Amino acid sequence: MTVKEHYDNHLGNFYSWMCGNFDEKQKEFQQFFSNNNIIPSSSKIAIDLGAGHGIQSTALAKSGFNILAVDFNEQLLRELENNTKYLSVRAINEDIRLVEKYKYLKPELILCMGDTVAHLDSKADIEQFLQTIYETLGEKGKVILSFRDYGTELFDEARFIPVKSDPDKILICFLEYFQERLKVTDILYTRVNENWTQTLSSYNKVRITTEYIISCLENAGFKITFTEPVNRLITVIAEKS
Repeated sequence: MTVKEHYDNHLGNFYSWMCGNFDEKQKEFQQFFSNNNIIPSSSKIAIDLGAGHGIQSTALAKSGFNILAVDFNEQLLRELENNTKYLSVRAINEDIRLVEKYKYLKPELILCMGDTVAHLDSKADIEQFLQTIYETLGEKGKVILSFRDYGTELFDEARFIPVKSDPDKILICFLEYFQERLKVTDILYTRVNENWTQTLSSYNKVRITTEYIISCLENAGFKITFTEPVNRLITVIAEKS
């Protein structure tokens, strides 16, 4: 199953629940952006690639940016529009790899967070994507990426990752490791009355590491200014040199 099919048929149905309280999360990101001096300074245009239901887009819009929020899942984009209806956010249903078509706007910030970069087809695809981001950004523009480091393989029962649960839902992620990719199966248990049902779906991610992403960014021409774990994801901020 493709990543888009996985979101359209499975993950998109409970993605917002999985992410947690929207207001709390967007405030956390707004504070993160403030702490790292991510504020409008030139074009005021920011492009959120893989925007989901709008946590980062909301935080950036409240910080003064005008946002292009790009995602391929219509359900999440509808949620994003509802979450940002009083903010300067434009939702776009599109492949994130087409970001270069917005080069004429001279965006000063492009972000791709939540492990979205690992959803691309291959390492070659990632390298081309990051090069395209560099070429799309305006002068001294910045990119923010967040992702999981898959360098260390998990074995046996450690491959079953409890993601979230409440009295009516349980989400478990199962990982299978290969040399260049990772097969991810999202297993959702849902209770209706006293009965539990199971739904699941699998898709592939590119098996990336922190060192690899930093190397790709530097090869594209970026200067790394921040590399730290944030909310259990490696987060990198880089500036166009």
